[in-house]
Amino acid sequence: MSITVFGGEKGGTGKTTLAVNIAAMLAMKGKDVLLLDTDRQGTASFWATVRDEENIEPRVACVQKFGKGLPAQVRDLAERYDEIIIDAGGRDSMELRYALGVADRAYIPVQPFQFDIWTIRQMDTLVEMAKGLNEELAAFIVLNRVATNPAIREDRETREFITREDFQHLALAESMIRDRIAFRKAARDGLAVVEYGQDRKAVNEMNQLYEEIYGD
Repeated sequence: MSITVFGGEKGGTGKTTLAVNIAAMLAMKGKDVLLLDTDRQGTASFWATVRDEENIEPRVACVQKFGKGLPAQVRDLAERYDEIIIDAGGRDSMELRYALGVADRAYIPVQPFQFDIWTIRQMDTLVEMAKGLNEELAAFIVLNRVATNPAIREDRETREFITREDFQHLALAESMIRDRIAFRKAARDGLAVVEYGQDRKAVNEMNQLYEEIYGD
């Protein structure tokens, strides 16, 4: 059993997209997975509802939880599921801090744009604080929504920035997810991109991220 959180300080970086895709991929591998939506926007819950209404198998269980009782609730739920995926939203919230306090690993999606890059320092500080209570937490930056045009160098510039800054509590994930319309089309239908199956490159990218997280 493990707890994986997708979160960050900035909205719109694709946290929910990664969370729902990984949750569906776990379910496809026969894991009893819970998608825990702690973002008050409820996008992950909406995705799970669409999936249920369309009778898509395997089912991905999803619940919403907020507030001070979150750590105890997560620990209780962890006794009932093989894996928990937490969508912690895009701001420095109570829910994000509590999620970091109970997770085994955290993935912080970052778009290779300057305003996104600036938030990495704050996340490094938040992870440092979380490790005061949760020493086993491993946290990673994952470049997301990267331009598909190879002439655009923003992803390389972002990697150089991360290497130069030498963050103490964040590592850079090897996997990288590009900005592909297949992710949006799949989510609209309550699917993971590997189920949607219309973009082999998107499927390969998600498989690489899954293997990096779970090693299988």
